[in-house]
Amino acid sequence: MLAATRAKIAPGKLLIHGEWVEASGGRTFDTINPATGEVLTQVASATADDVDRAVRSARRAFDDPNGAWQKMTAADRGKLLWRVADLIERNIDEVAEIETLDNGKPIFESRYVDLPTVVEVFRYYAGWATKICGDTINSRPNAFTYTLREPLGVVAAIVPWNFPLLLASWKLGPALAAGNTVIWKPASQTSLSALRVGELMIEAGMPPGVVNILPGPGAEAGMGLVKHPGVDKVAFTGSTAVGKEVMRNAADTVKRVTLELGGKSPNIVLADANLDEAVKGASTGIFYGKGEVCAAGSRLLVERKIHDEFLGRLVERTRKLKPGDPLDPKTRLGAIVSEQQLNTVMAYIEAGKAEGAQLVAGGNRVSLDGGKGCFLEPTIFDGVSNHMKIAQEEIFGPVLAAIPFEDVEQAADIANQNIYGLAAAVWTSDVKKAHAIVKRLKAGTVWVNAYNLYDVALPFGGYKQSGFGRELGAQALEHYTELKSVWMQL
Repeated sequence: MLAATRAKIAPGKLLIHGEWVEASGGRTFDTINPATGEVLTQVASATADDVDRAVRSARRAFDDPNGAWQKMTAADRGKLLWRVADLIERNIDEVAEIETLDNGKPIFESRYVDLPTVVEVFRYYAGWATKICGDTINSRPNAFTYTLREPLGVVAAIVPWNFPLLLASWKLGPALAAGNTVIWKPASQTSLSALRVGELMIEAGMPPGVVNILPGPGAEAGMGLVKHPGVDKVAFTGSTAVGKEVMRNAADTVKRVTLELGGKSPNIVLADANLDEAVKGASTGIFYGKGEVCAAGSRLLVERKIHDEFLGRLVERTRKLKPGDPLDPKTRLGAIVSEQQLNTVMAYIEAGKAEGAQLVAGGNRVSLDGGKGCFLEPTIFDGVSNHMKIAQEEIFGPVLAAIPFEDVEQAADIANQNIYGLAAAVWTSDVKKAHAIVKRLKAGTVWVNAYNLYDVALPFGGYKQSGFGRELGAQALEHYTELKSVWMQL
């Protein structure tokens, strides 16, 4: 039997101007527990009318010079974000369970990785609220010239289902620290944790209209925000295909856009690497988060002279990793987020077989608790060529494509022969080789002798079709501010 939960799941509404309201026409959708296939509850489904209501609310909160948000000092904005962090931390067990119920990820990840980082992100940007400033530029003797950094206005934060709260915090933290107002569009598959945090934000004292939350379909609620002339900036994380649609639809109003999109990240193991650590890193790189991670190390490049030994060790480790109840603290591989996503991943597994790759681990759907739920064995393909579908396209599941290489030059070439450029890793004991290959790799993040490590002060984003702009760190603040030059003639 799957474990019981203490989280209280109630029907979800929209948050508009500080109030919980039904969607126009009373529309709702079911949100499903992927571990059981059961309906958790119904959530209000935002329409075009609701998008307009939320934009007008955010617009009013931002534009009113006598409103609570405009009159709030930067120091008080920082205190407010800190209170939000405190309340999330105080309710961390409940919020983590909601995240796991909605997404299927292990409670270990939700409770001890995702949610603590969410708290850290809000506190990090709380500290930045008083440090966003311009420069004095003394270039003319007869003029006083300086710059101002001002908030953009209304920000649409469109968040995917794989890290519902974590990726939302990456957007809300800098946007609110800079003084913007936000409309938060969570993924339909995983809206419940956003709504719970919305309650905590109200409890923290967030003024009406500063944060609005609109669950609903991406085609209507998401693209409605992208197209709306009252929205000044879109911060989007999701697939490259949808990111291209965001760019197209944002063009008519020339709004600011940042995109954190797909990945097919190469994880490169050289013959001189510490193989024990590299095997652990390869496993973590693809199986953490069920492989539903944009930066997942889904292409494993192994130097040929150690290929057989390395793959043997990795396969042995992988066969010990079993899908389990996401609410069990011992589980390290949870449920795929939805039946639709599981079918997508299974189609890629069949494509790998058809193209001649060798299935050496996993590849099968798993039944738990009487056959319910969306569970999949961790899967490894060997003998993969870089031109194969499973090596070129983002699968977004626990499926690894292993590709042999002869030398460092070939490894870099194979790594870069892909439309994506989000992340990469290299495992080696040779510092000179490490620096050389880091320079060759076209990726926004490169780990050396590590994988899947992040820090809130370190910017994250992609090259090529993995998107543009950076989240986290001081650099993220640039995407939520306008730079104004002031010339005062003396």
